[in-house]
Amino acid sequence: MIRFEQVTKRYPDGTTAVDDLSLEVAEGELVTLVGPSGCGKTTTMMMVNRLIEPTSGRIFVDGEDIATVDPVRLRRRIGYVIQQVGLFPHRTVLDNTATVPALLGWKRAKARARAAELLDLVGLDPHQYGPRYPDQLSGGQRQRVGVARALAADPPVLLMDEPFGAVDPVVREQLQDEFLRMQAAVRKTVLLVTHDIEEAVRLGDRIAVYGEGRIEQFDTPGAVLGTPATPYVAGFVGADRGLKRLSVTDIEVDDLEQPPVARPAEPAADAARRLRAGGARWAVVLDERDDLHGWVGLDDLGAGGTVGDLAHRMQAWVPVGAPLKQAFGVMLQHDAGWVAVLDDARFLGVLTPAKLHEALRRSVDADAQGVPRTEVSFDSVSDA
Repeated sequence: MIRFEQVTKRYPDGTTAVDDLSLEVAEGELVTLVGPSGCGKTTTMMMVNRLIEPTSGRIFVDGEDIATVDPVRLRRRIGYVIQQVGLFPHRTVLDNTATVPALLGWKRAKARARAAELLDLVGLDPHQYGPRYPDQLSGGQRQRVGVARALAADPPVLLMDEPFGAVDPVVREQLQDEFLRMQAAVRKTVLLVTHDIEEAVRLGDRIAVYGEGRIEQFDTPGAVLGTPATPYVAGFVGADRGLKRLSVTDIEVDDLEQPPVARPAEPAADAARRLRAGGARWAVVLDERDDLHGWVGLDDLGAGGTVGDLAHRMQAWVPVGAPLKQAFGVMLQHDAGWVAVLDDARFLGVLTPAKLHEALRRSVDADAQGVPRTEVSFDSVSDA
């Protein structure tokens, strides 16, 4: 969808902002451009809508050389979101959102209907927020309107320059969540500029890590964190890159252990004998459909009755496919030695600290070897 071919931007004073860049972004892919200030990432993005013209090289959008396209027409089919939002203060939220469709000649009713649809998509009730003016919104709400406005004409490409950088960390995380939810629904081709490696890792399908005008590594978040291509990339992502990788490594069924199981109707004495015979101190309690009922400890079972009478509610659990970071956080929150992993209510197994570490190492080894995680042997993980 977006292709750079040997693109260079050199200014009259001799400064080279972008040097011989070749890069391709697939349709529907979200690529984050990350690096320190002045490295060329914003220049790269602004060359896509010709706010900056390259010195040499060619840029294609949907197979068309943008140098042959009228800049105004080009910009009207590319969504653009900036940190400062840039809403018109004298226009309502609904009319701000309908700006580009109106410029494209849409009838007013159709443009406003599209604007209302997009406001709803970004989590703003159009009936409540549409009549308001920008100064009646919070910073996070204005950012949402900026995203909705960029999407209003249904552009195939979306450019985002530090879109969530002007809000506090809590709102920023909420906006990132909302944007990921929206992107899953609309699947735009996105270039997103950020200086924050955490944001790049969280949002990007792939990450381009910039040095001085050049890309040092262009790969998945997991690969950038697990196998940095250069010492520069390793230094940029930080010594805690293993912890960061927890957020992009999902829990898989093969990562789980299978603990002893007890049933709610089972006599406590019978369950206690089985646990002692197996050298176990606790069991998960599952109903007849293998849905999670709770857990019970060996010490609990001495009270008599049935397992169901003695079972504890399970507080520490996560869904399968959740990131390892979420499981680690739940362990810490509940001071738990393991977390249950569920598919809806159905119990799949438990993730222990040892298994969490093993899953992380297996993921790193898989990226290094270029194979799926399931093909990395246990020995290669434990010996690493």
